[in-house]
Amino acid sequence: MAELVEKYGYYSSGESFSIADANEAWILEMIGKGKEIRVDMKLLTKEGKNIQKALKSLAGKTFYSDEKFLQALENAAGKEFAQENGKRLIGLLEKGVKGAVWVAMRIPDGMVSGHANQARITTFPLENGRTSISSKNLDKIFDPSVECVYAHDVISFARQRGYIKPEVTDEKFSFSDTYAPVSFGGARFCEIRVWTMFNKVNGGMNKYWEYVKGNIEHDPVTGYASNRMPLWIKPEKKISVRDVMDFMRDHLEGTELDMRLDLGAGPYGNPYRWRPLTFMVDGQEYLNERATATQQTGFSFVAQMRSWLPREIGGIFWFSVDDAALTVYYPVYCSSTRAADKFARGYGKMMEFKDDAAFWVFNQVSNFVYTRYSDMQPEVRQMQDKLELSYIDFTPSVDAYALKLYETDKAKAVEFLTQYSVNTGNNLVMEWKNLYAYLFTKYMDGNIKVKDGNKQNPKVKQPGYGEKWNRKIVEDTGDKLKVKGSSH
Repeated sequence: MAELVEKYGYYSSGESFSIADANEAWILEMIGKGKEIRVDMKLLTKEGKNIQKALKSLAGKTFYSDEKFLQALENAAGKEFAQENGKRLIGLLEKGVKGAVWVAMRIPDGMVSGHANQARITTFPLENGRTSISSKNLDKIFDPSVECVYAHDVISFARQRGYIKPEVTDEKFSFSDTYAPVSFGGARFCEIRVWTMFNKVNGGMNKYWEYVKGNIEHDPVTGYASNRMPLWIKPEKKISVRDVMDFMRDHLEGTELDMRLDLGAGPYGNPYRWRPLTFMVDGQEYLNERATATQQTGFSFVAQMRSWLPREIGGIFWFSVDDAALTVYYPVYCSSTRAADKFARGYGKMMEFKDDAAFWVFNQVSNFVYTRYSDMQPEVRQMQDKLELSYIDFTPSVDAYALKLYETDKAKAVEFLTQYSVNTGNNLVMEWKNLYAYLFTKYMDGNIKVKDGNKQNPKVKQPGYGEKWNRKIVEDTGDKLKVKGSSH
């Protein structure tokens, strides 16, 4: 990856990558070098004498942001000229800077880490030829003692651009605080998702709660955020595959920001908020929480890598579509040569409903559950437990049979694992179709229907909205809905 961006460039505002195999796991954070605006008079020959004259004093100078160029242009030629010509000149003179700045850190054994759309690597050990190397020594990357590797110019580029204060030494340089400083949104919408996972495995995370709510403190010398979470923590117990699945199902339950408890949850405690992420009231901006589990998820997965098995058997891709909180993760062995029919590319379209395509089947269930979450979610959870735990329990048997085949015929082992993964995925879709039929029959029209022994007609419950929501209705409507006299 490092060589590719060095050769071809990287046009992105930034990304965090999880890179792992059966033996180790890394986090790589990479940000493109952006653009520069260089006042090259050769590019202005067709612009006319007035333009050339106005920019003559800026000839040969380079600016690293639109704002700085426009300010210099205004100083050189006046505010009116800058307003009339600035944007067009930027388009003419700007060019991308090839390459990227990046840092990668290996997660120590026994630790857990996470990232969620916000750069998290801060300070890192400088090159020492043993545990830390720069991109100039990438030939040493396979040395098992290497724990950190970074772009050789990650610090010097920041100094050239003026991104860090002169008093910040190389040893105190922070990648994230320099190239992607955490903002209120970075903490509240992104870091809080990492916190919820950390909080489930370690009891010492309360001290970072104010930070992830967006109350960021800063060091007076460096200007860096000073109350950030660590890149990794030590869990208090061993983490299972099922634990990781459930980490992705969080809605801030059990915290003061629990999305089931405020007015936006409606009468049935729905922990989802439709976008946009923020909204305005009387000129003040407000937010909808961005929890880990969210309605717009297309797919998610858990990658399980087991070093003690042959690679064709040891890797399992626990895959799911749609909202992680209301989906099921099923096993796809990494040696599989084809996908389950119902999950396959081209089976279904975004704008054409197909009643047995995995995407549409899971969206049917989740979107119906959103209408009466507090009643239907427990029933979905029951099915998740039944299916996911059965897959996990059956895995050793699948492994054992595949290993037996592998000893004499690798191709047969791969075909067996492929067929198992395909059948499991297709059967899961049918299970979920049946779940939708059950839920729709039971909860349609706002009633709850349950079987009444052998009678043809069910018992019908009408639990209404509940006292809390009824009080909100009365507060909102006053006497408008008040019954005067008998209601029957």
